[in-house]
Amino acid sequence: MKFVRFLLFPFAVLYDLITKIRNLLFDFGIFKSTSFSIPVIIVGNLSVGGTGKTPQIEYLIRLLKDASKVAVLSRGYKRETTGFLLLNKNVTAEEVGDEPLQYFKKFKNIDVAVDANRVSGINRLIKEKKPEVILLDDAFQHRKVKGSFYILLTKYNDLFVNDFLLPTGNLRESSAGAKRSDVIVVTKCPEKLGLIEQEKIKKQLATYKKDVFFTKISYKNTTKGSFKISIDELKEYEVLLITGIANPKPLINFLSEKEINFKDLQFSDHHNFSLTEIKQIEYKFAEFTSPKKMILTTEKDYVRLEKKLKELSYLEIETVFLNSESEGFNTIIKDHIKK
Repeated sequence: MKFVRFLLFPFAVLYDLITKIRNLLFDFGIFKSTSFSIPVIIVGNLSVGGTGKTPQIEYLIRLLKDASKVAVLSRGYKRETTGFLLLNKNVTAEEVGDEPLQYFKKFKNIDVAVDANRVSGINRLIKEKKPEVILLDDAFQHRKVKGSFYILLTKYNDLFVNDFLLPTGNLRESSAGAKRSDVIVVTKCPEKLGLIEQEKIKKQLATYKKDVFFTKISYKNTTKGSFKISIDELKEYEVLLITGIANPKPLINFLSEKEINFKDLQFSDHHNFSLTEIKQIEYKFAEFTSPKKMILTTEKDYVRLEKKLKELSYLEIETVFLNSESEGFNTIIKDHIKK
């Protein structure tokens, strides 16, 4: 696979040229960027794959929802509908995408909408729901919107400064794009990431002159869904793990470390499960012989599977800042909104 990517290097150079020209056209105002009268906070990355955008958006919702009227706008990746759609209790994951539906189900008193045309979507939200702040999910490369604040995410074990352009690497645009960010958040860090290693990473990112924060993914101690049991109780169960996310390895490692007895079935990111695949999952689960058994999935997969599988549970995750850095990050965000 690495050799094939190396052979595609000329295409990566061409892709780099195209994205640089596009960014320059926006930078010089030849292509139009629309700004708005309220704070529009953009969360995104330079690379493809899961960097933790969903838990970061949820962190911002928790931070802001009690003091401000919050709305979230997403394109609704892999949804079967088009245009602007404001989420309500009757929509499905197929209609709006898994992540927007997760936000809507999880948080009360916020508005969630999907629209591939982000400018139009923001204008519709402002006109119809009058939010005080809008969060844009996965829109770092969406230059038609001029965000008021940009949060750039990069994975601890896959920093954008160590990567290359598609298709040789995983970058959507060159690392120079990081200059558009206001803060950089290094995500999915190890539990005990030392200060010395953090300083090394900060030196790698120093050229961009941004505040750098470090976060980890934290799993809740109790499952949700059909079974509401503690992680310790989960050890007594035979578990079938279903994942349709970009990188299930952290969850697999977590369950292994907790000595959970599980078998896993992995599907592609944002996977829409067919009836045949549901039957395959049910057949696999029927092979389990333990009187205590359950199907476990991710929170994002749960919104796509809850009406298709019985006795389905999930593990909730959240972003946690290392070194008690949350206070500094929170202050930056709140100060921005005040201004």
